[in-house]
Amino acid sequence: MELSTVKIENPDALNLIFGQSHFIKTVEDLHEAIVGAVPFAKFGLAFCEASDKCLIRLSGTDEGCIELASRNAQALSCGHSFILFMKDMFPINIVNVVQNVPEVVRLFCATANPVEVVVAETDLGRGVMGVIDGFASRGVETEADVEHRKGFLRTIGYKL
Repeated sequence: MELSTVKIENPDALNLIFGQSHFIKTVEDLHEAIVGAVPFAKFGLAFCEASDKCLIRLSGTDEGCIELASRNAQALSCGHSFILFMKDMFPINIVNVVQNVPEVVRLFCATANPVEVVVAETDLGRGVMGVIDGFASRGVETEADVEHRKGFLRTIGYKL
């Protein structure tokens, strides 16, 4: 077995969801779930099929996001994984919808941080061992940091 890391290409720091599924219809079901949850959603989705033809299946509503998802899926080439890039929306808007798609078995991350995927490769294929989502902690928040966090969440409308 060989371990390596694959850096997720995300030059515009778009929000993304990276997960694992188990069936060919994942790409269609995720597409339907997202557009049903967020009107006019802008996203691109790539799903790495792990049986039969082992193709990367694509869908979405934004050509740039679809291309970005496709390039990343090709770099990953990990069975039954999917990567979703989104514009003008956040994972919090769709993460529950994505998790409730029957084929989805796990989410590795939902973030706009830099991401590296730890990949294992054997004679059989490639699989995701885990992800590195963002940076290491630099300390514990102070009272000022708590005030800033709470103020920020209220400013962007996520808390009252």
